[in-house]
Amino acid sequence: MAWKYYSLEQNGLEPDAQQFHSLDQIAQKLVLGAKERERKSLNQSFKMREAVAYGLERFWGEHLRLKSKSDRPGDEFDKKSQYWKETWDALVAIMKQAGVVIPNDSIDVDIPDTVKSMAQELWKLKIEDQRIILAVLTQLCDCIVWWTQRYKGPGDLTGDDE
Repeated sequence: MAWKYYSLEQNGLEPDAQQFHSLDQIAQKLVLGAKERERKSLNQSFKMREAVAYGLERFWGEHLRLKSKSDRPGDEFDKKSQYWKETWDALVAIMKQAGVVIPNDSIDVDIPDTVKSMAQELWKLKIEDQRIILAVLTQLCDCIVWWTQRYKGPGDLTGDDE
C-alpha cells in the first residue's frame, strides 16, 4: 500500500504524542464503529466503494441524503449517515496530514445554500488534488470493504431498506 503510514491520530495518553495509523487501521476502526451502532449500516461499505466513481461531492453528499431520510436521531438512516460522515471526516484528516486540505464545512441539509456552497468548494479543488484525494478515498473504501467482509456474520448483510 503506497500510502501505508501517513495519517496521524492523537494518542490519548500524552497530549503532544502522535501515533501513525495506516488506512487499514482507520478502515477497521470505521467498520467496527458502524457494526457496533447498527449491523445493517455495514451494507453502506459496498455503496461507499461504488460511490467513489461519481466524485468527491457526491460521496460527501451521501451522508446528507441518508440524514434527510431519517425520522429520528439514532434510527437506521441516521446511523448509516453517521458511517458515511465518519468516513468523510477520516478522509479529511488523512489528507490534511498529507498536506491537502479538503473543505469540510458544517452543513444544514434544510438550508440548500450551505449544501451548494460546500459542493462548489469541492469543485474548486485543483484537479491534481482531486485525483490524489480520489485515489486515497478509493484505497480507504477498499480497506473498508475488506474489513466489512471479515466482520460480517452469515446472513448479516442480506438486505438494505434503502
